[in-house]
Amino acid sequence: TMKGSVISVLVVLAVLDRLAGGLEHRSYDYTKYHTMDEISAWMNQMERENPDMVSSMIYGQTYENRNITLLKIGFKSTTPKKAVWMDCGIHAREWIAPAFCQHFVKEILGSYKTDSNVNMLFKNLDFYITPVLNMDGYIYSWRDKTTRLWRKSRSPGTGNCTCFGTDLNRNFYANWGMVGISRDCCSDIYNGPTALSEPEAKAVTDFLGAHQNEVLCYLTIHSYGQLILIPYGHPNISAPNYEELMEVGLAAAKAIKAVHGTSYKVGTAPDILYANSGTSRDFARLIGIPYSFTFELRDKGNYGFILPEDQIQPACEEAYQGAMSIVNYVHDKNFKSAATTATLANVF
Repeated sequence: TMKGSVISVLVVLAVLDRLAGGLEHRSYDYTKYHTMDEISAWMNQMERENPDMVSSMIYGQTYENRNITLLKIGFKSTTPKKAVWMDCGIHAREWIAPAFCQHFVKEILGSYKTDSNVNMLFKNLDFYITPVLNMDGYIYSWRDKTTRLWRKSRSPGTGNCTCFGTDLNRNFYANWGMVGISRDCCSDIYNGPTALSEPEAKAVTDFLGAHQNEVLCYLTIHSYGQLILIPYGHPNISAPNYEELMEVGLAAAKAIKAVHGTSYKVGTAPDILYANSGTSRDFARLIGIPYSFTFELRDKGNYGFILPEDQIQPACEEAYQGAMSIVNYVHDKNFKSAATTATLANVF
């Protein structure tokens, strides 16, 4: 009948509309690992659903010409605000890291309307968040079982080297090429032909250079090892605010432990992991960003880079409290009067 066919057409249209809407109609699953396409669609969704709070910015291209995009989150302002930087996925195989960036965004956007503390953070600070910095490598690590443990970028070797990729976290202009690197381009810790040879490292460098007076805090998320690393990766170089960085890091580790009892160690890379140079953490501190930390998320090597999906949520919940502990410290130190006013408002 005519009526029947109209109904079936409407049903088909409804289904098509649903498919087109995709993520809008389906709640995003933060307890699973996601492909780059899914993460990109999720970034668009965050911007679409929170137009007053979230904008995106392309600040570079990968070797394979993908747009490196960050989410800028905070209350809109006519003047430049101080900022917190966070990047995830600089090493392709560390899948828990992009999962954490997404969890972090979900939490802060989900709580600022009801949590006066997060609301105040958004008034005074912008968050610049890059869920996957090494997009080429990340996509490659999803290809099949043989590529799952890929770490580096995907640029081809120079000269007569037939191997691919540079370790982006050895390619920054901070004691480049000094310790904890390899000059063999087939190595996982190959630091590239020159400092900033990789467009991904250069994109971060250029962005931070342009905003170095605004960025107060630099957080770069890795796995695994359950560590909070402070600058510097060179054993003979110490950060001028070493004591304070240790204090802030230890407070973050305490906040992490309070969630699920997970222990994190705090220190410089040479003290608790291994010496390294050319890292983004060291570069950020070197150009004057006072608070710079690397998080190494779960676990301690039992599953390593192949952390099971049932650990995504607890790993992110605890690390979120650690990150927020640092962000709150940095905020209160820079906006003392704002923090005091809020406290007084609560009292009276």
